[in-house]
Amino acid sequence: MPKQERADAARNRQAVLEAAERLLAERGHVSLDEVAAEAGVGKGTVFRRFGSRAGLIREILEERSRALRENVTSGPPPLGPGAPTRERLMAFLAELTGIGEQNASLLSAHEAACADHKHEDPSYRFWARHIADLITAERPDLDSDFLSHAILATFDADLIRHMRTRGPGAFTHAVQSMVTALLDAPRKQQDPSFN
Repeated sequence: MPKQERADAARNRQAVLEAAERLLAERGHVSLDEVAAEAGVGKGTVFRRFGSRAGLIREILEERSRALRENVTSGPPPLGPGAPTRERLMAFLAELTGIGEQNASLLSAHEAACADHKHEDPSYRFWARHIADLITAERPDLDSDFLSHAILATFDADLIRHMRTRGPGAFTHAVQSMVTALLDAPRKQQDPSFN
């Protein structure tokens, strides 16, 4: 009997995530009541599983980023280990911006629901750390922590929608070009007065 309950819980979880994504794509916003009705489950089921609207949206984003995280940590190059640093960074940004371009409504909902604690989100923390590590490996003279957050700040749903008017992949190209310019910037000469 417990095995059946686990199967039901997995089915309900998947139904809730799919319903939430459909509603986000259609309307750009969701409530737990709407998601529960669309998924054919009780609101209590959604609340117990995800805790809040922010928790539900965070879980959808986590689902989207799980495969990317696995490819980064143990997949083949250029996303995974083994490729030159800059190549890995550009491949990662291409994948991440692709997620952003395909899920602007999800990003918008995530921004609204998780604005107060975005930097605590597991996916965000992983992305920021990975970008910072790659920047450090390529340009140890730069403030990689700040730059990783600045790069991720461009993942604004309204900006992504605007860039999509320029054509497919415009956002990806713009982000990669910006990061290339950062990495290619002249190294700052140390001021001798600080010695």
